[in-house]
Amino acid sequence: MTLANTVTDTADLTSLWGVYSVFALIWYVLVAVALWKVFSKAGYPGILAIIPIVNVVILVKIAGYSAWLTLLYLIPIVNIVFSILVSIRVGRGFGKGGAWSFFLLWLFAFIGYFILGFGKATYSKPE
Repeated sequence: MTLANTVTDTADLTSLWGVYSVFALIWYVLVAVALWKVFSKAGYPGILAIIPIVNVVILVKIAGYSAWLTLLYLIPIVNIVFSILVSIRVGRGFGKGGAWSFFLLWLFAFIGYFILGFGKATYSKPE
């Protein structure tokens, strides 16, 4: 076995089973749980929160936009602006203000979606 094969095998093993991947998996599960509750409150099947691209499409629909506008996430710079708009509209749908939505649904989304999902906020489709 050559040194190149050994290094490659070690890199493969480290990338799949390293400490960071374990934390990433735990993070993904927690975010999926938070989104599951948010989707359920908004009237969508919660299981859609597990599917990576579909959960973004559903968030755009919860914000009151057409699902086709999810394609804006593929355009650099536009995706940042659009994600802020989606966050503010989702927050508005749950009765939260713009500053709350910006900080807790865009900047610290992990915390904000848990608050929406497990809190007392109710969903009404934003206009």
